[in-house]
Amino acid sequence: MARRLVVKRSSKKGKPPGSLVHIGAPSDAPAHLRLIRYDQHALHDQPLNAIQALPDLKQDQVTWLNIDGVHQGAVIEALGERFKLHPLALEDVLNTDQRAKVDEYQGYLYLVMRMLRFDPVSQQIQSEQLSLVLGDNYVLSLQERPGDVFDSVRERLQAGRRIRFLQADYLAYALLDAVVDHYFAVLEHLGEAIENLEDELISNPTPQTLGRIHHFKREMLLLRKSVWPLREVLLRLSRDDSKLIKPETQIFMRDVYDHSIHVMDTIDTLRELLVGMLDLYLSSVSHKMNQVMKVLTIIATLFMPLTFLAGVYGMNFEHMPELAWPWAYPAVLLLMLAIAGGLLWAFRRRGWL
Repeated sequence: MARRLVVKRSSKKGKPPGSLVHIGAPSDAPAHLRLIRYDQHALHDQPLNAIQALPDLKQDQVTWLNIDGVHQGAVIEALGERFKLHPLALEDVLNTDQRAKVDEYQGYLYLVMRMLRFDPVSQQIQSEQLSLVLGDNYVLSLQERPGDVFDSVRERLQAGRRIRFLQADYLAYALLDAVVDHYFAVLEHLGEAIENLEDELISNPTPQTLGRIHHFKREMLLLRKSVWPLREVLLRLSRDDSKLIKPETQIFMRDVYDHSIHVMDTIDTLRELLVGMLDLYLSSVSHKMNQVMKVLTIIATLFMPLTFLAGVYGMNFEHMPELAWPWAYPAVLLLMLAIAGGLLWAFRRRGWL
């Protein structure tokens, strides 16, 4: 079943700006909260039962709170009260079809992007909205469902590497970098599937091949829609003079921006390849049809004179020449074979066979 590219927003019709209404896939699953606090010397990783259980932030520590399940409006509302988040930012968190963007509020930055995964069974891209809130000494990450691409970031934090010696802006960079790097993994899966499809197209194209071409064209459209606006976000983060992003971190932001450019180039290459495959499929089908029509035309041409002779000698007239000859029947058969053989020889001589 094809996925909708446009999410219904009828539930927000007539409501004032800042209304906390969830727009996205409905779910009854509880929200999961995971808190990581660290400095150069120690790291604390623990689950939380509620926002109210969040301890006070320490200026000498970086706090990372990850929330799985933005469909729980009460949790998002409590988060907004705890961190003094603007109602419009909370509304964007709950509207899970947001375009990638960055908004600067008083004391924090709000970023939105798409986190992508590839399902090898359905051959589809699984997309979910990821919201990041970057404050002076904290990062909030909010996603639609459990599971993310941040395992490498957590491993680096556990190992006590360079990330532990830097501030919250570097943690936000690390999360952005993990998201963009995972785009390459998605592209690798898509590229391999498209290459296999290309081999099938060359060897034995079928109507199912056309369906798969259209399927991957739709997936590439979804991928491009997710990545294209993110370039503007990364470019702004690498150039704007925000107090929350230090100049030394902006250098790393520029590196992520370069990666996003590479992702877009790869997406455009695969899209052009799919367009070429569609043209190749149509040409292949047209060529097969021409071959079939060619064979049928030759067969019809061969039988036209034979049908004529059979029709002449099949007329029920009493006085017809050659009817009384003893060798008339085999002579007519030999004449038919000679005509058919002569036509075949002429077709082969002209290169039609």
